[in-house]
Amino acid sequence: MPTSALPYRPHNHDICVAQALADARTICQQHNARLTPTRERVLELIWQSHKPLGAYDVLAVLAEDGHNAAPPTVYRALDFLQQQGLVHRIASLNAFVGCTHAGKRHNGLFLICRDCGNVLELTAPGVSQAVSEAAVAEAFKPDEVTIEIAGTCPACHVDTHHA
Repeated sequence: MPTSALPYRPHNHDICVAQALADARTICQQHNARLTPTRERVLELIWQSHKPLGAYDVLAVLAEDGHNAAPPTVYRALDFLQQQGLVHRIASLNAFVGCTHAGKRHNGLFLICRDCGNVLELTAPGVSQAVSEAAVAEAFKPDEVTIEIAGTCPACHVDTHHA
């Protein structure tokens, strides 16, 4: 997602979805991983907005679509999408968001708006480097780094100050 297409800025969201699906097809093909129609639909649902979706939210929409999916099917699809680097799990919300850096190894840094619920995946190499250096200083080898920062996005901050 280009930096100008931030969740709280107006943009053509269909482009986000189309790009995510195109990236997923390419990445899965490169990894010889099978992007089944259910997995692709789950990814599409995750990308429908910049708000994280829980597994049961996904299940509800699949049921509306006429899919006869059970919770294990959705959890397996989400697990697959995570393994392929296509989605991130936001632990504090027990929900998932699309990865804006699909196919690239990176630390997950997220700004989560408590008011509107949008999540922005942040690119902050300095933060990643500082975390890595701090871990090394403690002789700790992290397998995965995810940082979640809760607050108020610019759109909601403006709204609360003009109310």
